[in-house]
Amino acid sequence: MRVFVTGASGWIGSAVVPDLLAHGHEVTGLARSDAAAGQLAAAGARVLRGNLDTLDVLSQGAKESDAVIHLAFVHDFGNFAESLRKDRAAIDTIGAALDGTGRPFAIASGTLGLLPGRVATERDLPDPATAHPRTQSAAAALALEDRGVRPLVVRLAPTVHGEGDKGFVPTLIDLARERKTAGYIGLGSNRWTAVHRDDAATVFRLAVEKAPAGSVLHAVAEEGVTGREIAEAIGRGLGVPVAPATPDELGWIGPLFALDSPASHALTSELLGWEPTGPGLLDDLADGHYFK
Repeated sequence: MRVFVTGASGWIGSAVVPDLLAHGHEVTGLARSDAAAGQLAAAGARVLRGNLDTLDVLSQGAKESDAVIHLAFVHDFGNFAESLRKDRAAIDTIGAALDGTGRPFAIASGTLGLLPGRVATERDLPDPATAHPRTQSAAAALALEDRGVRPLVVRLAPTVHGEGDKGFVPTLIDLARERKTAGYIGLGSNRWTAVHRDDAATVFRLAVEKAPAGSVLHAVAEEGVTGREIAEAIGRGLGVPVAPATPDELGWIGPLFALDSPASHALTSELLGWEPTGPGLLDDLADGHYFK
């Protein structure tokens, strides 16, 4: 297949692109900078210059491809409403380009806050009180099935880990360095899902290859790693003590780190034949690369 990937040079996209290429697909990656374009070309992908604001480019990329994987997102927490607007505009534009084609269109969503306190499955609808606002984008994408598109939603674990990670776990590590203590919330029994980046990439590839229209998939390798386990691994890596903290003491990430948000991948494995093979989060932390 010819696959158009937005966010192709990002943390997950830079694993999705080589996985697609290794399995015989042709890839066109959206690149908003010279550095991103060079990275994609070096990987063996075709480059399409643009960003989420260049809607005509998004439309072109979708029309010229047999499948689309949408990973790009503007992480501007100072104006998150605008980030959501751009995401929705991109989904609407790509959807219009694929209208009536039956082609697969996979987008990224998340499991964090999906159904607090319960192990969420792929069939569960998000709790609007706690789920990430990007679930609205997922709903918009799934509605494209009525227009003859094969929409797919991949819910990612909040911790997509691996060497080079710049997400939630590095933020917790930086906080522990500053505070000289690795903190967990309450008793530390709340659970976060986790998945290695390479395993997450495989879910996106398998999704466009064979998942039926309207599928919701979980790129989740570990159903729930506790907050205390994560803090203890960080404490060992930095050589600092581990202690309870309030959400406020951990800044903006505190309320997120306090969520008890386990999720399973049983239905995804059954549908796609996917089984994660990468290291678990605690093993990845023990490897040491997060602390260099």
